[in-house]
Amino acid sequence: MSLLVRLFFQLLSLLPFAFFHALGSFAAFILHRVVKYRRALIEQNIRQAFPSITQQELDRVIKSFYRNFADTFTESIKMLTLSTRAIKKRCTIDLTLVSELLKEGKSVQLMAAHQFNWEYVNQVIPPAIPAPYYFVYRTIQSPAFNQLFLYLRTRQGGRAVSAEEFLEKRDEIFAQPSALILGADQNPSRPATARWMNFFGKPTPFHVGPAKGAITHNAAMVMLNLKRKKRGYYHLECKLITDNAARYSIDELTWLYKTEAEKVIQEDPTNYLWSHRRWRHEWNASYAPIYQGN
Repeated sequence: MSLLVRLFFQLLSLLPFAFFHALGSFAAFILHRVVKYRRALIEQNIRQAFPSITQQELDRVIKSFYRNFADTFTESIKMLTLSTRAIKKRCTIDLTLVSELLKEGKSVQLMAAHQFNWEYVNQVIPPAIPAPYYFVYRTIQSPAFNQLFLYLRTRQGGRAVSAEEFLEKRDEIFAQPSALILGADQNPSRPATARWMNFFGKPTPFHVGPAKGAITHNAAMVMLNLKRKKRGYYHLECKLITDNAARYSIDELTWLYKTEAEKVIQEDPTNYLWSHRRWRHEWNASYAPIYQGN
């Protein structure tokens, strides 16, 4: 079954980009106007991040969000057979900073927020750096689709590590200079053990794992910014957070990431995954105090 599913989507991916963007536009219309997929949550999240936004601007951001959201999945189908040359044309990069850190013998922890189209990241980074590249994934319940997305995300040389086995493999990953990407803007399932700090003005829990791992292995930490240039075209930028994570506490390093994540989201609000429940949990006095930065 997995092979048949992969074959079907690979054949489908041979259709031109115009087809997938037309499909994306149709899917966006259905999600936005018909199904109204998580519409209330999306508006609530955007208003939290941008309290002074006008209704007209809010409507524009939401409309663009749905199109970018739909394009992420339709473009991902096209990526199944997209040539390396076409990938480089569709998503330009500047990984000079990362390559220099790796050549110096440093492992690099690449920090990301859920920007569109995140699937390009695993396509463009592995061939462009002089060291192994790892990404963490959550297993999809459907074995056929799990295998399909693993194929997509590893076809350019990325090495997959499941979330379930990541902790036991982290030391192995950092045993040599390597690059590891982590999307650290998820909502922790255990808020009592998370670090709390204001994210767009609201107390928000953050995972301690990324900062803890970077500090333990004295890795460099680099923030990624995946910019949408126009429909179907992106540019990936890198910004150094620190080249010596061991200098910082878990709170300090998480704060630095949090600050950079706010900046990339503020730069283009239409390019962020507003449909996830980032502010699901409310802080209470039984948790650690809210960290306010330096």
